[in-house]
Amino acid sequence: MNKLFKFRYPKLVGFGIAIILAYITFSNPLVSSSISHLGELSYFGTFIAGIFYTFGFSSPFSAGFFIDLNPSSIFFSGIIGGLGALIGDIFIFSLIRFSFEDEFKRLRNSKAIIRITRLIERNLGHKIRVYLMYTFAGILIASPLPDEAGVTMLAGLTKISAKSLAIVSFLLNTLGIIILMLI
Repeated sequence: MNKLFKFRYPKLVGFGIAIILAYITFSNPLVSSSISHLGELSYFGTFIAGIFYTFGFSSPFSAGFFIDLNPSSIFFSGIIGGLGALIGDIFIFSLIRFSFEDEFKRLRNSKAIIRITRLIERNLGHKIRVYLMYTFAGILIASPLPDEAGVTMLAGLTKISAKSLAIVSFLLNTLGIIILMLI
């Protein structure tokens, strides 16, 4: 009976459920109309939604908010949402950089990671590997997908400084939010 209720991938299932719930919520015309009529409060809501844009289970709801938002200035709202997302990413970065450092060191020395690293090093040049990793991390950060994966890649696998991450995070999240509001 215990196996019946045990999921192999509970976080992915939870994320999928969050996407479905966000779709149902923002498909309701009452919710859409309420968001589009926020007026001046929309900037505060944009900032809060920006913070939630970075976290896995809340990112679908944040994306729905940005899609339904009808701000007077998409560019200004994108900047405010990007500032909120920056706060979320700095929190994730700090947590990962300082709390997971010992596990990243152990992970780098594991047999599987060493094999994968050697395989990649043999088949791809150093610059190509770096560009691909930063590109993939950037896409994850800019999209409404959870930023945890992109920030984890940068915090755990590179020597990126908090200042550089802040600039990259702000620019990519602002761009992603503006694109969502244009949809």
